[in-house]
Amino acid sequence: MSSRFAALADDILASAVARAGGTPGVVAVATDREGDFYAGAAGVRQLGADQPMTTDSVMLLASCTKAVTGVAVMQCVEEGLLDLDRPAREYTPELGAIEVLDGFAPDGEPRTRKPRREVTLRDLLLHVSGFGYDFFSEDLRRYRVARDVPDTLSCTFGSIQDVLLHDPGARWTYGCGIDWAGRAVEAVRGQRLGEVFAERIFAPLDMHDIAFEMNADMLARRAAIHLRAPDGQLAAAPDLMLPQSPEMHMGGAALYASIGEYTKFIRMILNDGQGPQGRVLAADTVTAMAANGLGAIKCSPWVTSNPQFANSGDFFPGLSKSWGLTFQIVDGDAPTGRPAGSLSWAGLANTYYWIDRRNGLGGIWSSQVLPFQDVGCYPGFVDFETAVYRYR
Repeated sequence: MSSRFAALADDILASAVARAGGTPGVVAVATDREGDFYAGAAGVRQLGADQPMTTDSVMLLASCTKAVTGVAVMQCVEEGLLDLDRPAREYTPELGAIEVLDGFAPDGEPRTRKPRREVTLRDLLLHVSGFGYDFFSEDLRRYRVARDVPDTLSCTFGSIQDVLLHDPGARWTYGCGIDWAGRAVEAVRGQRLGEVFAERIFAPLDMHDIAFEMNADMLARRAAIHLRAPDGQLAAAPDLMLPQSPEMHMGGAALYASIGEYTKFIRMILNDGQGPQGRVLAADTVTAMAANGLGAIKCSPWVTSNPQFANSGDFFPGLSKSWGLTFQIVDGDAPTGRPAGSLSWAGLANTYYWIDRRNGLGGIWSSQVLPFQDVGCYPGFVDFETAVYRYR
């Protein structure tokens, strides 16, 4: 790593914290195939408290969890335990009762119908199943209120038993499908998802500081979520935390970790499935996960139905984007320097990562702020990634 890059990266993190409307704290790590070549932190874990943000601060990874669940699914596929093209209800029967939302009656009562075909595991991983999130769909929000569906943050099985927004395969809609895929893993493994992760993914990758249920040491290092008000002001919400004895290990949203642990996962993908303590996936499985699985369908921008949780937005507007088996894929070169075919995704509380298999580079940037794609958080990630390509 060049001293110029290290100084520039430090400045990017410091600026993200110091500028008006910035983030309270941030951690960023960059890696190549051999190991981390930069790790930095700036700011504080919680506004009004005296704990500085450190590189071992524990963050809610939120939807960064999805890629880990995708790996657990593909391990089962390799062993013949799961078939991506079989109806997913064969592994999690409750999915067979889920119908498609077909509008609302004049009194507000939802209308539903049977889907035109069954949901497969591949649909779930590719986000073409029809499952959505209520903070990205006003119709889904109305349905969940009408049917009294538990909040997603409750980490209950009931929270994902809602409705499809369209027929399977009709279009790309980002949602809770990978939580259902995690249930399929539990069914064939006979273990809770966290146990599967610990044994089959975290152990061979030497990942220890990561879990659905935090131990006392992790809890002591947890960075608080902050909420940005419409006027731009931030307020700490230290009690906003996912249940720590959850009914369900949510494979789409619920891991906590220090950020350097996640770059161990990124390196596994960069190294075609190989970890320091053993192979996690076959190389051809990694290649399959990194390939466009949507055909002519493309990922679309998201539109918020809950501005407290997420802004409307997109990554690299105007650049075509596809989806692989739990990763977004840029179809062309991104302005940061990330080349076509690279993988990425994010977590709701403003955590962002990318994986560039061509150049053997990746990184992650994490703040703990809502709403998603926050103006004080996301631009710093773009600057950080750009610096990796220009000055490393």
